Amino acid sequence: MKAIVSTTPGSAALVHDRPLPSLRDGYLLVKTQAIALNPTDWKHIELTQKPDVLFGCDYAGIVEKVGPGVTSHFRIGDRVAGFVHGGNSQEPEDGAFAEYVVAKADIQILIPESMSFEEAATLGVGITSVGQALYQTLKLPLDTLLLEESETDSKKKEPVLIYGASTASGVLGIQFAKLSGFAPLAVCSPDHFDLAERLGAVAVFDYADGEEAVEEIQDYVRNMGKPLLKAWDTVSIPSSAKFCGDALSPGDGCQYASLLPIRCPRSDVTSTVTMAYTVFGEDWAMGATAFSADMVDAEFGRRWWTSVQELVNQGRIQTHRIIIGEGGLDGVLGGLQQLRDSQVRGGKLVFRI
Repeated sequence: MKAIVSTTPGSAALVHDRPLPSLRDGYLLVKTQAIALNPTDWKHIELTQKPDVLFGCDYAGIVEKVGPGVTSHFRIGDRVAGFVHGGNSQEPEDGAFAEYVVAKADIQILIPESMSFEEAATLGVGITSVGQALYQTLKLPLDTLLLEESETDSKKKEPVLIYGASTASGVLGIQFAKLSGFAPLAVCSPDHFDLAERLGAVAVFDYADGEEAVEEIQDYVRNMGKPLLKAWDTVSIPSSAKFCGDALSPGDGCQYASLLPIRCPRSDVTSTVTMAYTVFGEDWAMGATAFSADMVDAEFGRRWWTSVQELVNQGRIQTHRIIIGEGGLDGVLGGLQQLRDSQVRGGKLVFRI
Protein backbone atom coordinates (compact mmCIF):
# COMPACT_ATOMS: atom_id res chain seq x y z
CA MET A 1 0.00 0.00 0.00
CA LYS A 2 0.93 3.68 -0.22
CA ALA A 3 1.93 5.21 3.11
CA ILE A 4 3.92 8.06 4.64
CA VAL A 5 6.76 6.71 6.78
CA SER A 6 10.02 7.83 8.34
CA THR A 7 13.12 7.51 6.17
CA THR A 8 16.25 9.20 7.51
CA PRO A 9 16.14 10.70 11.04
CA GLY A 10 13.75 13.65 11.16
CA SER A 11 12.27 13.14 7.69
CA ALA A 12 9.47 11.23 5.98
CA ALA A 13 8.49 10.16 2.48
CA LEU A 14 5.60 8.62 0.59
CA VAL A 15 6.28 4.97 -0.25
CA HIS A 16 4.29 2.65 -2.52
CA ASP A 17 5.35 -0.77 -1.22
CA ARG A 18 4.41 -0.67 2.45
CA PRO A 19 2.98 -4.00 3.69
CA LEU A 20 -0.54 -3.83 5.09
CA PRO A 21 -0.48 -3.69 8.90
CA SER A 22 -1.05 -6.91 10.83
CA LEU A 23 -4.35 -7.19 12.71
CA ARG A 24 -3.73 -7.44 16.46
CA ASP A 25 -6.10 -8.43 19.26
CA GLY A 26 -8.66 -5.72 19.97
CA TYR A 27 -8.03 -3.92 16.68
CA LEU A 28 -9.88 -3.23 13.43
CA LEU A 29 -8.38 -3.19 9.94
CA VAL A 30 -9.84 -0.18 8.15
CA LYS A 31 -9.68 0.90 4.50
CA THR A 32 -8.92 4.61 4.74
CA GLN A 33 -11.29 7.10 3.12
CA ALA A 34 -10.06 10.39 4.63
CA ILE A 35 -7.32 11.63 6.95
CA ALA A 36 -6.85 14.90 8.84
CA LEU A 37 -3.60 16.63 9.80
CA ASN A 38 -2.48 17.75 13.26
CA PRO A 39 0.61 19.64 14.49
CA THR A 40 1.65 16.48 16.35
CA ASP A 41 2.17 14.78 12.98
CA TRP A 42 5.01 17.00 11.77
CA LYS A 43 6.46 17.15 15.27
CA HIS A 44 6.64 13.35 15.33
CA ILE A 45 8.42 13.33 11.99
CA GLU A 46 11.08 15.67 13.38
CA LEU A 47 11.58 13.48 16.48
CA THR A 48 11.60 10.05 14.84
CA GLN A 49 15.02 8.44 14.39
CA LYS A 50 13.97 4.93 13.34
CA PRO A 51 13.07 4.14 9.71
CA ASP A 52 9.70 2.81 8.51
CA VAL A 53 7.55 4.32 11.29
CA LEU A 54 4.07 5.15 9.99
CA PHE A 55 2.66 8.64 10.76
CA GLY A 56 -0.80 10.19 11.18
CA CYS A 57 -3.46 10.08 13.89
CA ASP A 58 -6.85 11.21 12.52
CA TYR A 59 -8.75 9.08 9.99
CA ALA A 60 -12.12 7.85 8.78
CA GLY A 61 -12.79 4.73 6.76
CA ILE A 62 -14.57 1.40 6.27
CA VAL A 63 -13.97 -1.71 8.39
CA GLU A 64 -12.32 -4.49 6.36
CA LYS A 65 -11.62 -6.96 9.18
CA VAL A 66 -12.48 -7.26 12.88
CA GLY A 67 -9.65 -8.59 15.02
CA PRO A 68 -9.92 -11.18 17.80
CA GLY A 69 -10.86 -9.86 21.20
CA VAL A 70 -12.90 -6.90 19.90
CA THR A 71 -15.74 -6.39 22.38
CA SER A 72 -17.20 -3.31 20.64
CA HIS A 73 -20.03 -3.79 18.16
CA PHE A 74 -18.16 -3.24 14.89
CA ARG A 75 -18.79 -5.22 11.72
CA ILE A 76 -17.18 -5.49 8.31
CA GLY A 77 -18.48 -2.63 6.15
CA ASP A 78 -19.10 -0.21 9.03
CA ARG A 79 -18.13 3.43 8.53
CA VAL A 80 -15.79 4.30 11.41
CA ALA A 81 -13.57 7.13 12.63
CA GLY A 82 -11.33 7.84 15.58
CA PHE A 83 -7.75 7.99 16.74
CA VAL A 84 -4.71 5.88 15.88
CA HIS A 85 -1.19 6.17 17.27
CA GLY A 86 0.87 7.48 14.37
CA GLY A 87 4.56 8.17 14.91
CA ASN A 88 4.84 5.47 17.59
CA SER A 89 8.44 4.28 17.42
CA GLN A 90 7.55 1.26 19.54
CA GLU A 91 4.73 0.10 17.23
CA PRO A 92 5.64 1.35 13.73
CA GLU A 93 2.58 -0.18 12.03
CA ASP A 94 0.18 2.18 13.83
CA GLY A 95 -0.65 5.32 11.84
CA ALA A 96 -3.30 6.95 9.66
CA PHE A 97 -1.34 8.20 6.64
CA ALA A 98 -1.86 5.05 4.61
CA GLU A 99 -4.41 3.25 2.46
CA TYR A 100 -5.16 0.85 5.33
CA VAL A 101 -4.90 1.44 9.09
CA VAL A 102 -5.23 -0.65 12.23
CA ALA A 103 -7.36 1.06 14.88
CA LYS A 104 -7.96 0.06 18.50
CA ALA A 105 -11.68 -0.67 18.56
CA ASP A 106 -12.42 0.72 22.03
CA ILE A 107 -11.67 4.29 21.01
CA GLN A 108 -13.36 4.48 17.62
CA ILE A 109 -16.92 5.44 16.71
CA LEU A 110 -19.46 4.53 14.08
CA ILE A 111 -20.00 7.46 11.72
CA PRO A 112 -23.67 8.50 11.53
CA GLU A 113 -25.19 8.77 8.07
CA SER A 114 -25.47 12.54 8.48
CA MET A 115 -21.67 12.93 8.72
CA SER A 116 -19.19 12.61 5.84
CA PHE A 117 -15.90 10.75 6.00
CA GLU A 118 -14.10 14.09 5.67
CA GLU A 119 -15.92 15.57 8.67
CA ALA A 120 -15.49 12.45 10.79
CA ALA A 121 -11.75 12.38 10.10
CA THR A 122 -11.32 15.61 12.09
CA LEU A 123 -12.47 14.15 15.42
CA GLY A 124 -9.96 11.63 16.80
CA VAL A 125 -7.15 13.64 18.41
CA GLY A 126 -9.44 16.50 19.42
CA ILE A 127 -12.09 14.32 21.03
CA THR A 128 -9.48 12.40 23.00
CA SER A 129 -7.79 15.60 24.16
CA VAL A 130 -11.09 17.15 25.26
CA GLY A 131 -11.93 14.11 27.36
CA GLN A 132 -8.58 13.94 29.06
CA ALA A 133 -8.33 17.69 29.74
CA LEU A 134 -11.86 18.83 30.56
CA TYR A 135 -13.28 15.70 32.18
CA GLN A 136 -10.42 13.56 33.46
CA THR A 137 -8.21 16.46 34.62
CA LEU A 138 -10.40 19.55 35.16
CA LYS A 139 -13.24 17.35 36.43
CA LEU A 140 -16.15 18.71 34.45
CA PRO A 141 -19.05 16.40 35.32
CA LEU A 142 -19.64 13.56 32.89
CA ASP A 143 -23.08 12.92 34.35
CA THR A 144 -24.47 16.17 32.88
CA LEU A 145 -22.97 15.65 29.44
CA LEU A 146 -25.80 13.61 27.98
CA LEU A 147 -28.60 15.70 29.49
CA GLU A 148 -30.78 17.80 27.24
CA GLU A 149 -29.71 21.44 27.27
CA SER A 150 -32.88 22.57 29.01
CA GLU A 151 -31.98 20.33 31.95
CA THR A 152 -28.75 22.24 32.57
CA ASP A 153 -30.10 25.73 31.81
CA SER A 154 -31.54 26.14 35.28
CA LYS A 155 -28.14 25.69 36.91
CA LYS A 156 -25.94 28.72 37.54
CA LYS A 157 -23.13 28.09 35.09
CA GLU A 158 -19.49 28.20 36.09
CA PRO A 159 -16.93 29.68 33.69
CA VAL A 160 -14.16 27.66 32.05
CA LEU A 161 -11.45 29.28 29.93
CA ILE A 162 -10.60 27.75 26.53
CA TYR A 163 -7.36 29.24 25.18
CA GLY A 164 -6.89 28.56 21.46
CA ALA A 165 -10.64 28.27 21.01
CA SER A 166 -10.48 28.14 17.21
CA THR A 167 -8.12 25.15 17.09
CA ALA A 168 -9.54 21.73 16.26
CA SER A 169 -9.44 20.80 19.96
CA GLY A 170 -10.70 24.21 21.06
CA VAL A 171 -13.87 24.16 18.97
CA LEU A 172 -14.73 20.77 20.45
CA GLY A 173 -13.87 21.98 23.95
CA ILE A 174 -16.33 24.86 23.67
CA GLN A 175 -19.12 22.51 22.67
CA PHE A 176 -18.47 19.92 25.35
CA ALA A 177 -18.13 22.53 28.10
CA LYS A 178 -21.45 24.02 27.05
CA LEU A 179 -23.12 20.59 26.96
CA SER A 180 -21.89 19.99 30.52
CA GLY A 181 -23.57 23.16 31.75
CA PHE A 182 -20.47 25.37 31.93
CA ALA A 183 -19.96 28.84 30.46
CA PRO A 184 -17.06 28.68 27.98
CA LEU A 185 -14.87 31.80 27.77
CA ALA A 186 -13.05 31.66 24.43
CA VAL A 187 -9.63 33.16 23.72
CA CYS A 188 -8.73 33.29 20.03
CA SER A 189 -8.22 35.64 17.08
CA PRO A 190 -11.04 38.11 16.30
CA ASP A 191 -11.31 36.41 12.90
CA HIS A 192 -12.81 33.44 14.73
CA PHE A 193 -15.02 35.18 17.29
CA ASP A 194 -18.15 34.32 15.29
CA LEU A 195 -17.17 30.64 15.17
CA ALA A 196 -16.57 30.47 18.92
CA GLU A 197 -19.86 32.20 19.73
CA ARG A 198 -21.81 30.02 17.31
CA LEU A 199 -20.46 26.90 19.02
CA GLY A 200 -21.44 28.07 22.50
CA ALA A 201 -18.87 30.52 23.90
CA VAL A 202 -20.58 33.03 26.21
CA ALA A 203 -17.79 35.57 25.69
CA VAL A 204 -14.79 35.93 23.37
CA PHE A 205 -11.44 37.62 23.96
CA ASP A 206 -8.51 38.48 21.69
CA TYR A 207 -5.32 36.72 22.77
CA ALA A 208 -3.27 39.51 21.15
CA ASP A 209 -4.70 42.07 23.60
CA GLY A 210 -2.63 40.52 26.39
CA GLU A 211 -3.15 42.20 29.76
CA GLU A 212 -6.14 44.14 28.46
CA ALA A 213 -7.90 40.90 27.54
CA VAL A 214 -6.99 39.46 30.97
CA GLU A 215 -8.66 42.44 32.65
CA GLU A 216 -11.73 41.99 30.44
CA ILE A 217 -11.97 38.34 31.49
CA GLN A 218 -11.62 39.22 35.16
CA ASP A 219 -14.36 41.88 34.83
CA TYR A 220 -16.62 39.40 33.04
CA VAL A 221 -16.11 36.76 35.73
CA ARG A 222 -16.81 39.24 38.53
CA ASN A 223 -20.09 40.16 36.85
CA MET A 224 -20.97 36.45 36.62
CA GLY A 225 -20.50 36.10 40.36
CA LYS A 226 -18.55 32.86 39.91
CA PRO A 227 -14.74 32.53 40.13
CA LEU A 228 -12.77 31.31 37.13
CA LEU A 229 -11.07 28.17 38.46
CA LYS A 230 -10.44 26.11 35.29
CA ALA A 231 -8.41 26.87 32.17
CA TRP A 232 -7.58 24.63 29.22
CA ASP A 233 -4.68 25.77 27.04
CA THR A 234 -4.74 24.11 23.60
CA VAL A 235 -1.75 26.17 22.43
CA SER A 236 0.54 25.43 25.37
CA ILE A 237 3.42 27.87 24.95
CA PRO A 238 4.89 30.17 27.63
CA SER A 239 2.78 33.18 26.63
CA SER A 240 -0.47 31.19 26.64
CA ALA A 241 0.39 29.62 30.01
CA LYS A 242 1.01 33.09 31.48
CA PHE A 243 -2.22 34.44 29.98
CA CYS A 244 -4.24 31.62 31.53
CA GLY A 245 -2.56 32.03 34.90
CA ASP A 246 -3.22 35.77 34.92
CA ALA A 247 -6.86 35.27 33.94
CA LEU A 248 -7.68 32.65 36.58
CA SER A 249 -9.23 34.00 39.76
CA PRO A 250 -6.98 34.66 42.76
CA GLY A 251 -6.75 32.10 45.54
CA ASP A 252 -6.43 28.36 45.83
CA GLY A 253 -8.29 25.76 43.79
CA CYS A 254 -7.36 26.95 40.29
CA GLN A 255 -6.43 24.35 37.68
CA TYR A 256 -4.55 24.68 34.39
CA ALA A 257 -4.46 21.90 31.77
CA SER A 258 -2.15 21.94 28.75
CA LEU A 259 -1.34 19.70 25.78
CA LEU A 260 2.43 20.13 26.01
CA PRO A 261 4.78 19.86 29.02
CA ILE A 262 4.49 23.43 30.25
CA ARG A 263 3.36 24.80 33.61
CA CYS A 264 1.30 27.80 34.58
CA PRO A 265 3.74 30.30 36.16
CA ARG A 266 1.43 30.86 39.15
CA SER A 267 2.60 28.70 42.04
CA ASP A 268 -0.90 28.43 43.51
CA VAL A 269 -2.33 26.93 40.30
CA THR A 270 -2.31 23.15 39.75
CA SER A 271 -0.79 22.46 36.33
CA THR A 272 -1.41 19.21 34.45
CA VAL A 273 -0.31 18.11 30.99
CA THR A 274 -2.37 15.53 29.09
CA MET A 275 -1.01 13.42 26.23
CA ALA A 276 -3.65 11.79 24.07
CA TYR A 277 -1.46 8.74 23.35
CA THR A 278 -1.94 7.38 26.86
CA VAL A 279 -5.54 6.50 25.89
CA PHE A 280 -4.35 3.32 24.14
CA GLY A 281 -3.20 1.67 27.37
CA GLU A 282 0.00 0.39 25.73
CA ASP A 283 3.72 1.07 26.06
CA TRP A 284 4.78 3.62 23.45
CA ALA A 285 7.63 5.83 22.30
CA MET A 286 7.93 9.33 20.88
CA GLY A 287 11.25 9.45 19.09
CA ALA A 288 13.81 8.06 21.52
CA THR A 289 11.65 8.69 24.60
CA ALA A 290 9.74 5.67 25.93
CA PHE A 291 6.53 5.80 27.98
CA SER A 292 4.79 3.10 30.00
CA ALA A 293 1.18 2.08 29.51
CA ASP A 294 -1.38 4.01 31.56
CA MET A 295 -4.36 1.75 32.21
CA VAL A 296 -6.26 4.45 34.12
CA ASP A 297 -6.25 6.66 31.03
CA ALA A 298 -7.18 3.69 28.85
CA GLU A 299 -10.20 2.84 30.98
CA PHE A 300 -11.33 6.46 31.00
CA GLY A 301 -10.89 6.56 27.22
CA ARG A 302 -13.19 3.60 26.69
CA ARG A 303 -15.94 5.19 28.78
CA TRP A 304 -15.35 8.58 27.19
CA TRP A 305 -15.65 7.39 23.59
CA THR A 306 -18.88 5.56 24.46
CA SER A 307 -20.37 8.87 25.61
CA VAL A 308 -19.05 10.59 22.49
CA GLN A 309 -20.78 8.01 20.28
CA GLU A 310 -24.13 8.95 21.82
CA LEU A 311 -23.57 12.68 21.33
CA VAL A 312 -22.45 12.22 17.73
CA ASN A 313 -25.46 10.00 17.02
CA GLN A 314 -27.72 12.75 18.40
CA GLY A 315 -26.10 15.35 16.15
CA ARG A 316 -25.00 17.44 19.13
CA ILE A 317 -21.32 17.74 18.15
CA GLN A 318 -20.25 19.88 15.21
CA THR A 319 -16.97 19.11 13.48
CA HIS A 320 -14.39 21.77 12.69
CA ARG A 321 -14.50 23.49 9.30
CA ILE A 322 -12.79 21.20 6.82
CA ILE A 323 -10.24 22.38 4.26
CA ILE A 324 -9.79 19.77 1.52
CA GLY A 325 -6.19 19.28 0.43
CA GLU A 326 -5.35 18.12 -3.06
CA GLY A 327 -3.57 14.96 -4.15
CA GLY A 328 -4.58 12.43 -1.51
CA LEU A 329 -1.56 10.86 0.20
CA ASP A 330 0.70 12.53 -2.38
CA GLY A 331 -0.33 15.92 -0.99
CA VAL A 332 0.06 15.20 2.72
CA LEU A 333 3.72 16.15 3.15
CA GLY A 334 3.03 19.51 1.55
CA GLY A 335 0.01 19.90 3.82
CA LEU A 336 2.14 19.21 6.88
CA GLN A 337 4.53 21.96 5.78
CA GLN A 338 1.56 24.34 5.45
CA LEU A 339 0.53 23.40 8.99
CA ARG A 340 4.05 23.93 10.28
CA ASP A 341 4.20 27.36 8.61
CA SER A 342 0.88 28.36 10.30
CA GLN A 343 -0.86 28.64 6.93
CA VAL A 344 -3.90 26.65 8.10
CA ARG A 345 -6.15 28.69 10.38
CA GLY A 346 -9.76 28.33 11.49
CA GLY A 347 -10.14 24.89 9.95
CA LYS A 348 -8.74 21.37 9.69
CA LEU A 349 -6.77 20.20 6.66
CA VAL A 350 -8.27 16.96 5.32
CA PHE A 351 -7.15 14.71 2.47
CA ARG A 352 -9.31 12.16 0.68
CA ILE A 353 -7.62 8.80 0.26
